[in-house]
Amino acid sequence: MLNLIWSAVIGLGILMCFFTGNAETAAQAFTDGAAGAVELCIFMAGTMSFWSGIMNIAEKSGLIDRLSEKIRPIIVFLFPDIPVKSMAFKYICINMAANFMGLGWAATPAGLMAMEEMNKINKIAGTASRSMCMLIIVNVSSIQLLPVNIIVIRQKYMSAAPFDIVLPAIIATSVSQ
Repeated sequence: MLNLIWSAVIGLGILMCFFTGNAETAAQAFTDGAAGAVELCIFMAGTMSFWSGIMNIAEKSGLIDRLSEKIRPIIVFLFPDIPVKSMAFKYICINMAANFMGLGWAATPAGLMAMEEMNKINKIAGTASRSMCMLIIVNVSSIQLLPVNIIVIRQKYMSAAPFDIVLPAIIATSVSQ
């Protein structure tokens, strides 16, 4: 249904451009918009690569292990059937740390690897276990201390104060819990 609505809105917009004599302006806006979208995707891919690399360095340096010690009680409470020494536990720690910092891009690979590891210890492989469902819920309702994604987008579009989003994001994420 939503596809139908969007198609109708776009089609109506195109028709209005022809009837009002603004077809050239609309064509220019379409190409500028497409170019802007590609430019934003390339910029975000670079940012994603940077933060994924930072998370990789944090993992290799032992920072993730130290962080996992700090948040172990929370993870053990949320995922009681995951062995503490398993790779699934480590990937869950990485995923939660990345989400806490607002790095959804860096959290996704760790979340997928955690799911693969949880599937290996799952009694019924291929069926979502309690822990798998919990990881999805934790990711959907993640608490973010620093919304890096939004800050980067605000910087890209020359916001005068890109970090002004931090306090509202903390309030919003706290209320959503």
